[in-house]
Amino acid sequence: MKVAIVGHNEARAVELVERLGFQVVQDAPEFVVSFGGDGTFMKAEHAYPGIPKIVLKDSAVCKVCSVLPNEEVLKKVKAGSYDIRTLIKLEGSANGKTITGMNDITVHNGDPRHAIRYNLWADERQLGGVVIGDGIVVATPFGSTAYYRSITDSSFETGIGLAFNNSTEQFDHVVLDDAKAIRLQVVRGPAVVYADNQQEFFQLGEGDTVTIKKSADVARWVIVK
Repeated sequence: MKVAIVGHNEARAVELVERLGFQVVQDAPEFVVSFGGDGTFMKAEHAYPGIPKIVLKDSAVCKVCSVLPNEEVLKKVKAGSYDIRTLIKLEGSANGKTITGMNDITVHNGDPRHAIRYNLWADERQLGGVVIGDGIVVATPFGSTAYYRSITDSSFETGIGLAFNNSTEQFDHVVLDDAKAIRLQVVRGPAVVYADNQQEFFQLGEGDTVTIKKSADVARWVIVK
C-alpha cells in the first residue's frame, strides 16, 4: 500500500510504516498517515483532501486516535480490517476566494480591540437584525466538539452548527439542515475568515459578504475494526 505521511516526527512515522510493509510516497497515495493529534488530522486533510486518513497517535491530545497501539492499527489496515467513515466539510467563499474546512469556518473581528457589526442569513431568512460581536463559528458535526463546543457548551451529530462569538445581544446557537447556506455581510469591519487550523485566510471589509455552506468534497477517516 502506498501512503503519504503528515506529522512533525516524520522520520519516526516512516520507520514504522515501512517496517510494516507500506511504501511511503508523496504523490498519488492510497492512504495518508496522520501522525500526531487532532490538529494533524486536519492538516493532513488540507494537504491531501479526500484521500482516506489513517490517524496514528504522536501527541498527548488525540481524541480521534484509536485506543489500539499504532502498530496494531497499521496491521489491521494492511489486513483490510477497517471501514472508511465519510465526514462532511464546509466551504466559505467571498470575493472570488474559497476556503474549505472539516472542523469549522470562522468569521472573526480583524482587529481584536473592536467588535464587528454584521447581518446574517440562513438561505433567504435573516437571523435577527444587525449583530455586534466578535463574529461566528460555523461547524460540522465532527468539528462541533472543538471551537463550537467551547462557545456553546454543546455538540451535535447532524446538520451545520452556527455559534455566535461574544455577541452583545443574547443569541442562542442554531443547528441548521446541512443543505442551507449561511451568509454574513459585514456592516462594520474589518473581519477575517479562516478554516480549521490552516494558515490561509482572507479579509472582509464593509459591505463584503461571505457564504458558508456544505462542500461537495468530503473527508475520509479510516476506522479499524
